Amino acid sequence: MPATAYRIADLRDLDAAFTIREKVFVDEQGVPATLENDEHDRTDARHYLARAADGTPAGAARWRETENGVKLERFAVLPGFRNQEIGAALLHAVLADVQVELPDAEVYLNAQIGAVRFYERHGFKKEGEVFEEANIQHYKMVL
Repeated sequence: MPATAYRIADLRDLDAAFTIREKVFVDEQGVPATLENDEHDRTDARHYLARAADGTPAGAARWRETENGVKLERFAVLPGFRNQEIGAALLHAVLADVQVELPDAEVYLNAQIGAVRFYERHGFKKEGEVFEEANIQHYKMVL
């Protein structure tokens, strides 16, 4: 069975997603917890969880509507599950929902340098110059 990803509908899954994000962004990448968790987590963001083939929670993501369109955020895959299509499953689940809810919106994200090629393979294009967010270099990318 391949990896699966879906919109979170219960608190246990939300807790699993927040735990994955904390491990990847705070523990692994050194992002301050105060930056990683923001007001959007509890208000307007839609959250997603990816599970590995064996059902283990392996990745998380969210998206929200902004004045500039739909912003994809907080894509995180646990180190032991990288390069196993977890990120692709998350991205496909998120984009399918965005297409249903806001089919005409521009879709964009701020990709860490190491993830740019992944997003390019899925139809995103870099826009503008590299910038720093939480001491990590990023590019804005647009679908």
